Amino acid sequence: MGFRKDFLWGGATAANQCEGAWNVDGKGVSVSDICTGGKFGQSKRITPVLEEGTFYPSHEAIRHYEMFREDIALFAEMGFKCYRFSINWTRIFPNGDEQEPNEAGLKHYDEVIDECLKYGMEPVITISHYEVPFGLTKKCNAWTSREMIGYYLNYCKAIFERYKGKVKYWLTFNEINSSVAPMGALLNQGILNDLENPTEFMKQPDLTQQRFQGLHHMFLASAQAVKMAHEIDPEYKVGNMMIYAASYPLTCNPDDVLEAQKYNRLYNYYCTDVQAKGAYPAYADKLLKDMGVVLEKQPEDDEILKNGTVDFITFSYYMSSCQTADKSKESGEGNILGGVPNPYLETSDWGWQIDPKGLRYALNDLSDRYQLPLMVVENGLGAKDVIEEDGSINDDYRIDYLRQHIEQMELAVEDGVDLMGYTPWGCIDLVSASTGEYEKRYGMIYVRRYDDGTGDFARLKKKSFYWYKKVIETNGEIL
Repeated sequence: MGFRKDFLWGGATAANQCEGAWNVDGKGVSVSDICTGGKFGQSKRITPVLEEGTFYPSHEAIRHYEMFREDIALFAEMGFKCYRFSINWTRIFPNGDEQEPNEAGLKHYDEVIDECLKYGMEPVITISHYEVPFGLTKKCNAWTSREMIGYYLNYCKAIFERYKGKVKYWLTFNEINSSVAPMGALLNQGILNDLENPTEFMKQPDLTQQRFQGLHHMFLASAQAVKMAHEIDPEYKVGNMMIYAASYPLTCNPDDVLEAQKYNRLYNYYCTDVQAKGAYPAYADKLLKDMGVVLEKQPEDDEILKNGTVDFITFSYYMSSCQTADKSKESGEGNILGGVPNPYLETSDWGWQIDPKGLRYALNDLSDRYQLPLMVVENGLGAKDVIEEDGSINDDYRIDYLRQHIEQMELAVEDGVDLMGYTPWGCIDLVSASTGEYEKRYGMIYVRRYDDGTGDFARLKKKSFYWYKKVIETNGEIL
């Protein structure tokens, strides 16, 4: 059976993790620009006031802003049918609350989109990917405020109108469900409750009420963006984007099964039920009540959500975990989304459990629940790559990881899943979102840039580059 003929093979990046040029051509400060570097076991820091002599990885990242033509040519050499990237919100609206967009920012993405189209590559654009304008954090604590909906829609209008006829696929928010956990407060929603003192990224002052109220505002913004996109260009297809946090009961004890169900509702279904079905699910009332959350809603909100459901569903998939009612079980160090390690699985250098079959499970689960086309827009292995004396980079471990996941995608297609495409994360090395480091490399293209701030940014093809080229050439037949 195999993948459909028009399957969208490609790769994915995010502006804040690859572009650099953080204050160039009128760009404003985003929340990612105030985050320092970090590493596994040592949290990056949030510094509302930038510190002299501190390393901020997003400020230069991998210089994709200047080198996008070279990078897109390399993607084309691999045979990409699409390139998933994000627009840096603060390039278009530097503070977030301006009435008129910054022309230099719009022009840059014209050039990026045109470069993709030159090679027959569909742009798949994330509108907001962990780069909320810091100006809006300072003005209204970002998505905690209903004001944000208007700022976001003003931004959407500018880009929907500008790129009409060139772009087909849009994603409203990256990994929107990251906000069900404290980690998503600043990263996803731009919430920062201490605007004076540096704080550890994983220990930021957090209020659950704020995050879930923020999600309500994001749901409304997403629904109105879908409606606006369809009005501006009926050809536009607008999707959501979520983390699929595959999770299993640790044992067949019914208490563990119920624990896993509760986890799945919160992490995997809560946001997507609203975005794909157009209403809060029946379990939402109890879920929110148990967390002490009371949502403020306006009378028109239910109608807005109903009229703005997404056209397709996209998700990231990296790992799985297990849930148990036994509180004596320890969480795995790399399980950033909670849960305990699965004894049947191996673990990456960063403590993430490798579970290719979980991807098939995810695809079937989402397909059954929502009956919409699906796209895997992030999947990959963060690892330490070594440049050999002859200049080669033999990342067989990455090839094995990707191969196993593609095999499971193909089995899911045989199971009946309507799968549109696959864009592995970090097709080129970039800054890690969770740890803020370069050492955790995902790409098929190596970038000579290091965590001590050295490196010449040269691009080198890894072994996985040539392997993925063959996969795309044969539409997944040769793995």
